[in-house]
Amino acid sequence: MRAEQITTRDLEALPLDLGEADENVNRIMKALETYGAHRVATPGGAEWLYVQHVPTRRLVAQLVRKLMALSAWEPFERAPGTMTLVPYEGLLSVRSTSSREYRSYTVTWSGVAFVLGVEAPHNPLRSAQLRNLPAAPVAAAHPSTAEVLRSDVVALSWSSRHAATLLPVLDALARGGRRSLLIDLATDPAERCPSPETEEVTLHSPPAELFGRRGAVDGLRLQADGAVVRVKEHSIHLGRLVRLLSVLLETSGGCTQPSWRSVVEAEAWLDHVLTTARPHTVLVSNDTSPLGALAVHAAGRHGISTVHVQHGAWTVESVAWSALHSRHIVVMGERDVPLANAWTRHPDAEVHVLGQPRFDSLVRLDREAQRHYLAQLMVAATGRKPARIVVWACQPFGPDRLRAQANLLMEGLRGADGDWGLVIAPHPAQSADAFSTLARPDDGLLVAVTGPKVGARGCLAGADALASAYSTCGIEAALLNVPVLEIGAAGEHTLGLTDHGLAVRCTSADEVANALSELACPDRPAVQPMPDAVCRWSGDSATDIAHLILGLADDAAAHLDVLHHDVPGADPASPQGEGVRA
Repeated sequence: MRAEQITTRDLEALPLDLGEADENVNRIMKALETYGAHRVATPGGAEWLYVQHVPTRRLVAQLVRKLMALSAWEPFERAPGTMTLVPYEGLLSVRSTSSREYRSYTVTWSGVAFVLGVEAPHNPLRSAQLRNLPAAPVAAAHPSTAEVLRSDVVALSWSSRHAATLLPVLDALARGGRRSLLIDLATDPAERCPSPETEEVTLHSPPAELFGRRGAVDGLRLQADGAVVRVKEHSIHLGRLVRLLSVLLETSGGCTQPSWRSVVEAEAWLDHVLTTARPHTVLVSNDTSPLGALAVHAAGRHGISTVHVQHGAWTVESVAWSALHSRHIVVMGERDVPLANAWTRHPDAEVHVLGQPRFDSLVRLDREAQRHYLAQLMVAATGRKPARIVVWACQPFGPDRLRAQANLLMEGLRGADGDWGLVIAPHPAQSADAFSTLARPDDGLLVAVTGPKVGARGCLAGADALASAYSTCGIEAALLNVPVLEIGAAGEHTLGLTDHGLAVRCTSADEVANALSELACPDRPAVQPMPDAVCRWSGDSATDIAHLILGLADDAAAHLDVLHHDVPGADPASPQGEGVRA
């Protein structure tokens, strides 16, 4: 007899039907909801699966991909059999990622065998790699809770992108004499909110140790009740899956993936803040991840209106969980309205098309200063200044995907006409050392990496082109008439700017080379103007959102002149988003 063999690396690289994978994930999450969501809840009634849905779903997706890969391996498909654990291997581990914010938890193959019913008396729940991870960083505290003042709006941020989206709105409210409280929940020092420019906006943080809590979660212990859910020919034991998932709730992962003990304490702290500040609105730019979902739930119990401002581009494939919990949802453009309506969980939700406040500052960008920065960066890194520069706006992908995109761009540059250089702009959640091995000084290419606080947003206006998979910087570049290349292998999702004539889709190095060569031609056609379908942009989105918030808190809201997707009798001929010259 001949033994069929395959490495786990090759097994996990087998092509899968992503649509089928999503269907399996949805089915398992629904089964978990019925089976175990009620087992643990905060004192305020927020169930564990509601708060921790995103980390849970990411882990379930890893499990589903492994099971589908096993079924896709022809020898197993031909003769399915039982699995054997690796002795003493942990059941839960972490994958390599370039993101500083999120831990990419994954189920080991021994963990797969465990949830399929194999006994694991000698296998720890956590792998050695997971056990040896450094503790989550502790944030430095802002003023204590006792100093919370009466505020019209309480806003929540735990990343630099949230702060950049929310602060312009709070500044617009301040110009109208309204006081706001901005809660900075970030545990990564690089993601902290900058100090507000006005006294009407107060910056506040929870106790420094809040997100360092860890410990067992009563109610999520192993249940041997025989409940299962199927993925192809595999039967997943729900009690075992819940026990595996409980490890996420026992582990402290900072503000993006807080432990259950941190969630319970955060709810009590938020309750105290909302009772003290007595706002009429809670403002967020993420109400899906644990802290955002918890905050919206708390606001609902206090009878406070909730407003969610879209801070990143939405596609069906780009979200971990297609759910929005706030009462009012502000989106960038008309194309986001159907998604917002499909994803909303609030029975009375309303969608408002008001653009992106983070983009208001584009009208004040100094193109020449950014061009000078790019040129100096290239000279410092390579010794000379190329005629043209393309900026790569990165996303916090895993190392294999980053390498694939880097190779795509670098091979494209090698074959392009016009003396091109490449500037790599890390995502705010990435560290620059994630790119240290992507370029070699002896390969003849001109490659540089931006400073850690610059990123694509700080230099794209000076570029000759911008390349990205689905960074929102692609929209910003299009607003400024900077040509955009949507890169990535065929089948990978992008922002979809190509569908609106705002970008060139490049799935190979030859396509990148052709696109850059065409951009080097002096008679190339002009970039198409940004349609309102993608983003309404006139430089006043923050003011419009501020007016919306005040109108929602005022009985005279009907007299407010705000662009609203559902306004009855709105004049369709009125100009929208003509743009402002940068």
